[in-house]
Amino acid sequence: MTVSALPGSQTSSPSSPAPSRRSRRELNRPAAFVALALIFVLFMAASSAPTPLYVVYQQQWHFSASTLTTVFAVYVLGLIAALLVLGTLSDHLGRRPVLMAALALEATSMALFLAADSVALLLTARLLQGIATGAAMTALGAALADLNPSHAPHRAGLVTGAAPTFGLGLGALGCGILVEYGPQPTRLVYVLLLAGFVLAAAAAAALPETSLRRPGAARSLQPRLAVAPHLRSDLLRLVPILVASWALGGLYLSLGPSVAVGLFGLSSHVVGGLVVTLLTVPACLTAIALRGWTVSRNLAFGAGLLLAGTVVALTGVEEDSLLTAALGTLVAGVGFGAASLASFGTLARIAAPAERGALLSVAFVISYLSFSVPAVAAGVAATHTGLHETSVAYAGMVAFLAALALLAQWLHSRSSSDRETCPQT
Repeated sequence: MTVSALPGSQTSSPSSPAPSRRSRRELNRPAAFVALALIFVLFMAASSAPTPLYVVYQQQWHFSASTLTTVFAVYVLGLIAALLVLGTLSDHLGRRPVLMAALALEATSMALFLAADSVALLLTARLLQGIATGAAMTALGAALADLNPSHAPHRAGLVTGAAPTFGLGLGALGCGILVEYGPQPTRLVYVLLLAGFVLAAAAAAALPETSLRRPGAARSLQPRLAVAPHLRSDLLRLVPILVASWALGGLYLSLGPSVAVGLFGLSSHVVGGLVVTLLTVPACLTAIALRGWTVSRNLAFGAGLLLAGTVVALTGVEEDSLLTAALGTLVAGVGFGAASLASFGTLARIAAPAERGALLSVAFVISYLSFSVPAVAAGVAATHTGLHETSVAYAGMVAFLAALALLAQWLHSRSSSDRETCPQT
């Protein structure tokens, strides 16, 4: 049985020499946990930073909505490919080497964004960014679970559920402000992010390694989705809510700014970032506020508010009411947060250290397929049928998925109740 290697619990005794560990300064466990959480947020902020810029690129290079969503989706293509190929690598090589490689690749993508002067170079930068983010996400999630303090058993799940939404909102809004008020709108944000990743690499170099090396690293690179049999029922239970919440996120991060400009006539780039922030910041705050709730309660609450918020936002689009659409987005964001907390909190808690990378890879693949495939389809549809009709159809699909998730949770609760009341034999 493979166990997680924790600082101070190496196979050698405390008094035995360990030159490789003494040759560098190493963060203690609480500091390492905080550093990992901040790096997670930074990756997510970088992933959403191009969102307010899509409209700028579209105006400068005159490409269609379908090309815009292709630029959005190529990031997810790289991310999913990395999850499939590299998702379990940190279970074999350790968390720190995988994270360091991901940070180096992410810094390279930032340099490419700085040099981008065509759609082709933009696509290349987004693809590399997706690969780097996919490689980092499972290593970060697993390392956070490894370092989870014993007195706060749900903290790693809370960070894994809240960091993506907080980072997405921070990156989109921050970039929107820089584009609207700063110099060099398509360059400055990437200079700042590049500097951030250099600092992150310095912090990552000081992280303690939390996972023992084990054989099979080369074999683990074969693309596959593998979940331990005893974890499958828990994962399947979460699929409907993962699909519903991340499909909604895909709509806002790909077409959200275009909807603000095209349907509501809001030309400010800050508004383009605010569209994403209205969804993601309530999600993050909700994950923090509801961390004491049970998984079942969070899943039901999340699915219900995703359904209600999407319907309200759709009403705002139909009635050309910006206030109603914004209110619906806020409500849906609360649902998104509850769903993320329940989903990733469950996954971080139920898997053993050697299973975490694989399980999180599968969960992230499901999430990001839901995030990207409907968004790409929406981009193609918007080019041919119009932004309004596409937005209405997409919101209707998300509402249906949220209703399905709510039904799935109700059936699960009913089944659990029946088992508890069944007489023992």
